[in-house]
Amino acid sequence: MNILVTGGAGFIGSHVADEYIRMGHHVTVVDDLSTGKKKNLNPKARFVKADIQSPGLSRVFKQGRFDVVNHHAAQIDVRCSVIDPGADARINILGLLNILELSRIYKVRKIIFSASGGTYYGECSQPARESDRPFPLSPYGVSKLASEYYLRAYESLHGLIFTVLRYGNVFGPRQDPHGEAGVVSIFSQKIMAKKGLIIFGDGCQQRDYVYVKDVAKANVLALREKKCNVYNIGMGRGVSVNQLFDALKKISGYKLDPIYQSLRAGELFRSCLNIGKAKKQLKWQPRYGFVDGLRETFEYIKNSK
Repeated sequence: MNILVTGGAGFIGSHVADEYIRMGHHVTVVDDLSTGKKKNLNPKARFVKADIQSPGLSRVFKQGRFDVVNHHAAQIDVRCSVIDPGADARINILGLLNILELSRIYKVRKIIFSASGGTYYGECSQPARESDRPFPLSPYGVSKLASEYYLRAYESLHGLIFTVLRYGNVFGPRQDPHGEAGVVSIFSQKIMAKKGLIIFGDGCQQRDYVYVKDVAKANVLALREKKCNVYNIGMGRGVSVNQLFDALKKISGYKLDPIYQSLRAGELFRSCLNIGKAKKQLKWQPRYGFVDGLRETFEYIKNSK
């Protein structure tokens, strides 16, 4: 297949591009390198430096004759979306609309969209299902949810097939310390520097962490989907900040105790995804245990210094 990966120089997008290339597909990466890095690019991918809002992307679509667009380019920082919701909407909503219009014009067969299970569902008393009522509490979450409705509209109006993958808190090699899953990178960097490590609140807050290589595999399986669908992609269980710290402490040999500070306003206590649908219909399930993924991530960060 000819596949366009937007954001393919970024953390998750670069792993997805790598996996597509490993499977023998022809990959073009579009990235403006605002957060992505050239060092993340697969040398076998064709790279175009461009903003997803640019009218000039028309040439890329015309030349690429893409079968599939995998859309990972986005403004991903929840805090930035709160500070400047307009910028978040321009990138995440207007950027998507440009991609959808070009996909319609140049006869792209399907869109794979990276969504945000970690911000959709609000407080989770039990693992959230795809059918649960969304309750995003940030402009970022709202923009991602609105994007799903645009995808549904383009399917209804133009027959553009989509697969939405609602990620938990993705972590792994190449990750910058942004977003909640960035705590893995932040903790690892502090440990490497032998600095004190801050935990906000009592550390019992839980998130559904999922390893980036498992996420990349879900994007591969999504290529064969013939109908529109939405899937949660996570581990299916919550891991507390304290558990994360203890695991990294054992992996690294870190000797210091964490420094506990006041809980940050507006922070969710528990976010967790039900992944039963992805297991049954997408035939996907996480292969990496949480500790195994942490070990690989820590080794990558250590060897990158």
